[in-house]
Amino acid sequence: MKKTTTSIMCALTLIVGLVFTNTVSAQIGTKKAEKKANADTDNFRYEIECMGNGAAGTYLIKVWSYSKKATVAKEQSKKNAVHGVIFKGFAGGGQGCVSQKALATDPAIEQQKAEFFESFFADGGKYMKYVSESSDGAVAAEDVMKVGKEYKVGVVVTVMKDALRKDLEAAGVIRGLTSGF
Repeated sequence: MKKTTTSIMCALTLIVGLVFTNTVSAQIGTKKAEKKANADTDNFRYEIECMGNGAAGTYLIKVWSYSKKATVAKEQSKKNAVHGVIFKGFAGGGQGCVSQKALATDPAIEQQKAEFFESFFADGGKYMKYVSESSDGAVAAEDVMKVGKEYKVGVVVTVMKDALRKDLEAAGVIRGLTSGF
């Protein structure tokens, strides 16, 4: 009887140990994946193209994001879209689009205000209130391409540029349109 009880206790201890080890390994793996995704995004590698005229005070754009995982590229597209509106702007072209300059006229502002932008572009950061996906959340197959060892994913988003400009001016990050030249 003692031998059976001891065997059962050893088996239970082994099972609990394996479950705990697998749980910890999964959490570490998830954290590594999140860290890698953030590193991909910190490089801000993306392309922006105009998709037509959005509602007043908004831009309707497609942002092409790059990552080793298509889902990561899709998730980072909103962050990349806001970053592009602030720092890059985009070319006009078809669909009645007009070229748009970046909201920030000083190219060094990203480094000068690094602390502000680090929290602004953090996961779930303030940037989220200025952007929304313009599709139903699904990415069309033609908007996912394998390029070398990574994916290039295109997502159509709407960026609330007037609200973004107003809040960046209020925070002292960019100069207002009425501040002169």
